[in-house]
Amino acid sequence: MYFRFRGLRPVFWALPKIYPGTVYQFAGAGANVSGDARLNAAWFNARNSLFGRLDLNAVSGRAFSRYSTVSGIEHSVLPTTDVLSFLQSALHQPKGPSHCWLNATPGRNSSFKGDEILLVLVIEYLEGFEANQNTVKMLEIAKLLQQRNPSLQVMALQHGTSICLDDISSHLLQIIKEYITFPILLSNKNISELKNVPSYIISKGFQNPIIYPGEDADLKILDKAIHDLNTENGMGDNVGTMKRAWVKRFEVAKEPDVCSASRNLLFAFPGCISVDGSGNRLFLSDANHHRIIVFNSNGKILDAIGSSPGFEDGEFEMAKLMRPAASFYDSSEDCLYFVDSENHAVRRADMERRVVETVFPVTNGGKKGIWKTILDKIWTKRSIKLKSEELNFPSLLFPWHLMKSSDNDIFILNQSFGTLWIVDLESGFIREVVKEPSRILEICGQMILERCTPLRHLPAELLQQQIDTNFSLEGIPYGGLMSSVATWQDHVVFCDTVGQALVKFSNGSGSATTFRLSNFRILGLPYWLTFSLEKVYAVNDPSELGIDHIQCFRLLPGRVDIELNVDIPEHADLVEQPQEGCIWRQARGAAAEISGVGNTAALSEKVSSTQQWYDGLDNLIYEEEDESTGEEDICPPGEESQGRVRIGCTINTSPGTSEVIIYAALYLRLKKNSNSQDDGEGIKAGRIAEMLEPKRKDLLVQLLMMSNRDLEEVVFTRPVHVRLKFNCDDHPKGDHSKEVVLTDSSVKVHVTL
Repeated sequence: MYFRFRGLRPVFWALPKIYPGTVYQFAGAGANVSGDARLNAAWFNARNSLFGRLDLNAVSGRAFSRYSTVSGIEHSVLPTTDVLSFLQSALHQPKGPSHCWLNATPGRNSSFKGDEILLVLVIEYLEGFEANQNTVKMLEIAKLLQQRNPSLQVMALQHGTSICLDDISSHLLQIIKEYITFPILLSNKNISELKNVPSYIISKGFQNPIIYPGEDADLKILDKAIHDLNTENGMGDNVGTMKRAWVKRFEVAKEPDVCSASRNLLFAFPGCISVDGSGNRLFLSDANHHRIIVFNSNGKILDAIGSSPGFEDGEFEMAKLMRPAASFYDSSEDCLYFVDSENHAVRRADMERRVVETVFPVTNGGKKGIWKTILDKIWTKRSIKLKSEELNFPSLLFPWHLMKSSDNDIFILNQSFGTLWIVDLESGFIREVVKEPSRILEICGQMILERCTPLRHLPAELLQQQIDTNFSLEGIPYGGLMSSVATWQDHVVFCDTVGQALVKFSNGSGSATTFRLSNFRILGLPYWLTFSLEKVYAVNDPSELGIDHIQCFRLLPGRVDIELNVDIPEHADLVEQPQEGCIWRQARGAAAEISGVGNTAALSEKVSSTQQWYDGLDNLIYEEEDESTGEEDICPPGEESQGRVRIGCTINTSPGTSEVIIYAALYLRLKKNSNSQDDGEGIKAGRIAEMLEPKRKDLLVQLLMMSNRDLEEVVFTRPVHVRLKFNCDDHPKGDHSKEVVLTDSSVKVHVTL
């Protein structure tokens, strides 16, 4: 699915260091500073603050010209070095006296290649709404360029003397909120002499940088510069084919390192909430888990929309979303409309048919045939020559807020309130794009005020904690939270994106309680457990692959009943017994998984294959009748007994080797005991981190300590990954030469988490 881009005005300014009497080479709207050897190390030197404005009307493509210079005002800054040299020197150092890497250290990341095309964002850390808004715009452009060019290496340098490297909580929140996947280098040095002027740097590796201004940057010019640089380096054919296409999102976008550390919490940035007309259902956008959770007033989960990150329509279990945000429910259609932020789209979930469809952008592809569907599933990286009009950028750029007007229009706003899109709901086309703040307030200011009205029931300290990472319109101080609050029955429901919780406030008493959800089987297994099931692994330490237990058995062929006993961690309680939706079993090799089928091994010797086939049909009929009796009649596959969970599995084995893989998701919370009051929140956070991410314990502890909520109320998922290997000899011989003897066996496996 391809998008169109419109509305950004090109700004032809470049900000290189220009020395008198020197010839320079210019590319597009950027300045190639490699024309003189002195510039490779000194173009950011504060002692020679000389700038030249380029008359690009006289430049066509590449040209050599001589420019005069004017003296600039010298600034009082710390001694600095070249930006790229500074980045290169810090690549392998997670933390230094004047810097700190966020979102992983590039030099220690196997996917980072220093000889490929590099995009660097140079951002000065400043306080205030306007500075924060400009920073978000630059981050969004970088994210879009990375989506469009999957091989592009992106990193950011955020510098400023006011940055405190010992307290990076606000920076972590920004990464989670903006879903930034590339590494960011924080530095408390004033690296650049360009006061209050952010910039983009594009280079091949760390050589021959080209500078572009950061404010009002033209997305098309930056993309063309990257494309031209790829072409110069012999990558033109690839750029013109697959790499220029909007390939499937889960192949392009990777998860931020900060988000992956906290992904086993029940919520990952629960950003938006909406309620249906009758108030019986609530729709929570669990943005960084790429799903929408549907639950009732008692907290029972009724459904989940979205299975994994990506961009794909289909049934709820198969549809792929990428950070769903604001939504509204249309009772006349029984549909939920929501914005799919990272996919730059508006989607519709039909609650009756349980199908997700894309409303915007409008496509004319029609239904896909069976063969094309198969190709899309198994061969997603094929090269496709695209028409020029298909290479346009999307019209929506990271939409976040969504409102329905009295007409048949919907109003869409991004997080920074920089752009308003008015979309005709019936046709799915954009009618108008508004960028002037005064006009945005004129069109939908009253609607935003009404949406923010329930916020007056919330404590001021909670709002202040949220507003530090949100934007607001002029005259509407909490406007950035308008999609995070909803009125439900006699309560106000609020999304606490710092504490990763859903809180309800009583309008009468003013008391606040955390929503407690149940029926977790609807959520199924986490998507990050199900992507790499078939990958071959050959490592000495199974924990590197997240494997909790590996065990080998040597048995006779036949039926094998497996009893898996999993010890719950010492400091945790099981919130809910694991249900079928939270358990996944697979047998491969000389084995077949038959859990729940029943004991048919003995009967198979006494009846013909034809009779077995008819018996199989009867079993299917009986199973369908049993399922229709209601879920209360189904026995849970996981049972809890004295701090231990039992999971059953049955397989049929044949001579040879086989492997059984069992995944399960246990929903836990910290155990409450009489001594819990003596334990500080730091100790509680450490216990949660030790159970979930022992290798990144410090990062997860820091994320958990950002909120003021009771950590004993935090629900988290503890994945269980077990692999059992079976080596079966030949069948035992019976009394007759052709008789095959099947053996029933049982094994017990003990797993300690």
